[in-house]
Amino acid sequence: MKRITSLLAIILLMTSCNDGDLVQETIDFEDYDTYSCSENDIIYKLNDKEALLLEVDSIYFANDPTVDGSPTTLDISTTDNRLVYRFYNGTATADNICETIQPATPTILDQWYATSGTIEIITTSKKEAGELTNSTVITGYNHLINFKNVVFSTSNGELKYSTLAFGSYVTTATTLPFNFEKILTQCSSSNVIYDYKSYEAIMLDIDPALIVNEVTTAGSPRSGLIGTTTNKLTYRYFKGLLSASYFCNTQTPTSPVLSEEWSGVAGVSGTSGIIEVTTTTNGTNAFVHTITLKKATLKKSNSSFILGDSYVLGTLTTTK
Repeated sequence: MKRITSLLAIILLMTSCNDGDLVQETIDFEDYDTYSCSENDIIYKLNDKEALLLEVDSIYFANDPTVDGSPTTLDISTTDNRLVYRFYNGTATADNICETIQPATPTILDQWYATSGTIEIITTSKKEAGELTNSTVITGYNHLINFKNVVFSTSNGELKYSTLAFGSYVTTATTLPFNFEKILTQCSSSNVIYDYKSYEAIMLDIDPALIVNEVTTAGSPRSGLIGTTTNKLTYRYFKGLLSASYFCNTQTPTSPVLSEEWSGVAGVSGTSGIIEVTTTTNGTNAFVHTITLKKATLKKSNSSFILGDSYVLGTLTTTK
């Protein structure tokens, strides 16, 4: 009799979890690696026989940090910004997620679709130390993904989460070579000096007071600050090869196509964004101006990196 009573209690406990309102289940993929499909906008995680899939337009994983306290937020639905939890009868692989014609095994035993909720994405840049002292290099962007107030539709009812952590998804940053010859050219019609090589260019609309055909005293260079108009510093990276014809035009050419543009952050006297020019002679009529940037920072939207304590922009030769 006791065994029958115990069996009935177990049956009642099992059926009480299938009341059409709430299924007690644990979804935990936070510590698993994140992968993406090259063919579509699906990112996913695998845990043996389980998979968690998120389909979100890649524009929401832009290589630019979000503002503190203001994550990117998206509404979950069954048609846009989809979130799916799958069960397989064997170990799942990338082929089960990304292939148009999926392998016959393992097969999907069940899948739950999120019908509502919010996706929150917090993006930060990943930085490493550069070659120069106190310089930084952006190597990628970390997108921390969390779900709020998610409701899954399951065969047993609804599974609800007030918070559900997906984890991090990392995108790769464009490698900016900074592989210049450091021989500067000045436009005849402006104060812009520039250097370029292959797909990249760096330009400085320099204050003419810094380029004077007079030798500077040792240890006393001419000095200025990076600004937004005078002494404006710009770095550009292109999708095609550059030539000298790109520069010194009244209107900026549309070819090659610009991929990224970074602007120098305005300098602070004695602290950052300092321009130093040292002038020497080369023969009787030529002057060589070595231009160095001290503690300069380049910025694009919310991203920034430091060129280092001392970055030699290059040398500019002028004549009397």
